[in-house]
Amino acid sequence: MSQTALKEKSKGSRLPSGQISDVEGISRLNKSFKLLRDEVAKVIVGQDEIIKQIFVTILSRGHCLLIGVPGLAKTLLVRTLADALNLKFSRIQFTPDLMPSDITGTEIIEENVTTGDRSFRFVKGPLFGNIILADEINRTPPKTQSALLEAMQEYRVTAAGQTFQLEQPFFVLATQNPIEQEGTYPLPEAQLDRFMFNLWLDYPSFDEEVKIVQSTTGDYTPSIKKAVEGSDILYFQELVRRVPVSDSVIKFAVELANRTRPKNSSAPDFVKQFVSYGAGPRASQYLILSAKANAALDNRLSPDIDDVKKTALPVLRHRILTNFNAEAENTTTPEIVQRLLEI
Repeated sequence: MSQTALKEKSKGSRLPSGQISDVEGISRLNKSFKLLRDEVAKVIVGQDEIIKQIFVTILSRGHCLLIGVPGLAKTLLVRTLADALNLKFSRIQFTPDLMPSDITGTEIIEENVTTGDRSFRFVKGPLFGNIILADEINRTPPKTQSALLEAMQEYRVTAAGQTFQLEQPFFVLATQNPIEQEGTYPLPEAQLDRFMFNLWLDYPSFDEEVKIVQSTTGDYTPSIKKAVEGSDILYFQELVRRVPVSDSVIKFAVELANRTRPKNSSAPDFVKQFVSYGAGPRASQYLILSAKANAALDNRLSPDIDDVKKTALPVLRHRILTNFNAEAENTTTPEIVQRLLEI
């Protein structure tokens, strides 16, 4: 679609400041992201790609799972990002004794001091926010983990016989320790599938670690400014949905997801050998949404196949279950995704 056609199509688009075209909206998105990245960089050294992928998740109305060993500033990254966004932030520390009602909320009995009548009142839990930090989500049993399912998929909470709609924008940024560590519970497949991205944080480089030590062992505390408003986030989410995608890019994303399924006729032999089950249709949707967001952040009006390839690993990593053969031959999910992209 030409730039002129895209402008004509988007004449009804709005930001809080007034009416603008989608082309101008993408330019505004780029400026907002640069401001956000600069504010986060005041606290977080490096991790530029991780920060971009988290913002891609937000733009796509998705949720993100951050995995890494303790001490890699996963929690600090999410908290700093929340500080740079003018949104309501809630932090839930997942522990083995955490109950579902501790997340969603609970009913309490209130007494009217005048009449003496008693009635139940629902007190909303920390899930009623815009940015939810689910810290160390795999430290709590699956029963409590599942309390997030309805909120992440339907953007609502059912408790005490009532259904409460969650305020938009709403997204969950969860941190997780590697499942091999003591005191962790693996997330159920249904829970994992709710996360758009599965991002792995690695150790910083030597130079980055030097900067981290220099900036965190003094008495200076950086001040984080609000870089993006909630109304802007809602507009940018709608803007990303309107980004046009060619049929060839959509077909590539769907074919990629199909090839992860060992019983599919298009699956290569190594998938049939090493994979128990592959990604579902939600993976195809997220591949396209993330491609749209990536293109918009790069100031392009439409994504290409390379945009799909960029986010294939974080979208597919947690949606491909390997079998005993893969374990026996030390074949990992990232290796399988890489081989699929080379076909």
